[in-house]
Amino acid sequence: MNYTSDHIRNVLVAGHSGAGKTSLIEAMVYVTKGSDRLGRVEDGNTVSDFDPEEAKRRASLSLAVAPVEYDGVKINLLDAPGLFDFELGMHEGVRAAESVLITVSARSGLTVGAQKAYQLALKNNKSRMIYISKIDAEHADFYKVFEELKAAFGPSVCPVVVPVEQAGGRIFVNMIENKAYSFAGDTRREVPLPKYGHREDGLVEAMREAVAETDDALMEKFFEGEPFTREELINGVRAGVKAGTITPVVCGSSTALVGTRMVLDCIKELLPSAARGAGCTAEDRDGNEVEIACDAAAPLCAYVFKTVADPFVGKMSYVKIVSGTLKSDTPVVNSRTGEPERMGKLVFVKGKKQTDAAELAAGDIGVATKLPTAQTGDTLCAPGRVVTLPRPAFPKPTLTMAIKVKQKGDESKISGALQRLMEEDPTLQYSVNTETVQQIISGLGEQHLDVICARLKNKFGVEITLTEPRIAYRESIGKKCKAQGRHKKQTGGHGQFGDVWIEFEPTSEGDFVFAENVFGGSVPKNYFPAVEKGLQEAVRHGVLAGYPVVGLKATLLDGSYHPVDSSEMAFKMAAKLAYKAALPEANPVLLEPIGNLMATVPNDVMGDIMGEVTKRRGRVLGMHPAEDGQQTIEADVPLSEMHDFTTYLRQLTQGRGSFTFEFTRYETLPSNLEAKVIEEAKKFIDMKDDEE
Repeated sequence: MNYTSDHIRNVLVAGHSGAGKTSLIEAMVYVTKGSDRLGRVEDGNTVSDFDPEEAKRRASLSLAVAPVEYDGVKINLLDAPGLFDFELGMHEGVRAAESVLITVSARSGLTVGAQKAYQLALKNNKSRMIYISKIDAEHADFYKVFEELKAAFGPSVCPVVVPVEQAGGRIFVNMIENKAYSFAGDTRREVPLPKYGHREDGLVEAMREAVAETDDALMEKFFEGEPFTREELINGVRAGVKAGTITPVVCGSSTALVGTRMVLDCIKELLPSAARGAGCTAEDRDGNEVEIACDAAAPLCAYVFKTVADPFVGKMSYVKIVSGTLKSDTPVVNSRTGEPERMGKLVFVKGKKQTDAAELAAGDIGVATKLPTAQTGDTLCAPGRVVTLPRPAFPKPTLTMAIKVKQKGDESKISGALQRLMEEDPTLQYSVNTETVQQIISGLGEQHLDVICARLKNKFGVEITLTEPRIAYRESIGKKCKAQGRHKKQTGGHGQFGDVWIEFEPTSEGDFVFAENVFGGSVPKNYFPAVEKGLQEAVRHGVLAGYPVVGLKATLLDGSYHPVDSSEMAFKMAAKLAYKAALPEANPVLLEPIGNLMATVPNDVMGDIMGEVTKRRGRVLGMHPAEDGQQTIEADVPLSEMHDFTTYLRQLTQGRGSFTFEFTRYETLPSNLEAKVIEEAKKFIDMKDDEE
């Protein structure tokens, strides 16, 4: 069945790991007859956790789509992972949704994951609703959690569905409908409204106040003490949700199916439809802003919010249709490339299940298969109106590891397999460091890279382990030194002869600077390039640990030549001999890479972070206020000390902190650390020799 945009709700379900996101979606799929059994996260058989790794780990690892049909509306539920290593899914999903449903456990209370989901919704101007889950769990306390929400998010938090304890058991009150229900599994029965106690009366007043804030006339009624009608309450909450001034709070127990239909009712009644919330601003080819309305009759504008590169099914591009209607034969231009995209077939997905779709209409979500060049973040549009929607800003990788292949000969397979995985995971990076002769992979944390290893093995048959990457040190010199390089060889016939005097000194003008100051033709000018080339080859390996030499100026001063035996090769060799003779006498030093750290953390851990930076041989440069009441610390820290900083920061801040780290320059390595670096370099050279 096709739905118009005013009958479509796109809802990202987000929150902390273990707060009940997947269980809530599973319950909604089940009660709407989208599945014939109620799966359990513990059993690894839910609709949205269908990847083998998700079933194995009992946790969501990537964004999944699970549409349900309920009371005349289609609700596209997007299940986002709660683990911070997989927060890509939350960033993908927020661009495809008009609303974010944030799950908070009635037992655990407000957590970092819920706060991050709330802030992401705010940043992206998405409507918000909060679901307090596990209401029947031991030590669950709805009212305590509600007060935590109000303290964290302010008076916009508005109770809509609340539990009330009675002698006959717990009932649930829809405060807008002014109706109460009891539940036995999926069966709900209307019961008489209870008499409110002091805390329930406080909730009623909180709802009335939140609704009054949405309209001057309602505010007047509120001050006069007049009751609101059901229609005024619904319209007031709906308007407040769309404007971002009201965040409704509902509750239930997904595993027991308690309150699930009430949540569906609230999604339908209170959250904005695609018609009201999916429109957006794009840019045309000239950079001018263009308003895109969610209108099925308008030219096509679709956004690719997720990519799956399946080695068996092929490439799947998850798309949100912002305007127009997409069919298999619709002419489509990718605004990033400017080229047409050849469409494959269109499907609706529910977890791993695919259903062929004749078309995808404005406001809806589906999948286009086998688009050759489309990437996550691309805009697909009609040839007559080529526009570009804002590209997403995904989290940057913070943990880097070196790849070690278990099966010799599999090295060549790694690149292709990781390119496929990077198509579907923009937070994953891969490169080859020719200097350290290592294949390098970067991600959001240990679990993220662990899952990548598992997928390489399961999808592409490549088994790897990860090790700490080698640091690309540099070498330089501390003082000026002059040396002779004399290359003489006689083997019968023409011999080889080259003789040079070269002065070496530190410089800040570049990595390597060559100059000449030769008088009287002692070295013919036609051999100068050979001397320079010999030195360029020589500086690739220093005399301490074999690392490239930088900050070196070499000046050719003098020498001699033979009219017959001299050659470019001979002078090239002579230059290398002068280099080898001079550098050990020029106070050679090791240089280590230094990066700029920008760590954004809560105020209460500022001292800990600064202490840790100092412990890691870093220098704190300053600090300044950041978003959400946090502080950003800027520091210079050696790269060799940053390997496990991701894990440290996440544990210290419980996931609240974040950081970026970018290489800036090289600095002299403290002398007490030189011996260890030289020893490790020697082991690496010996290992390479053994392999060869």
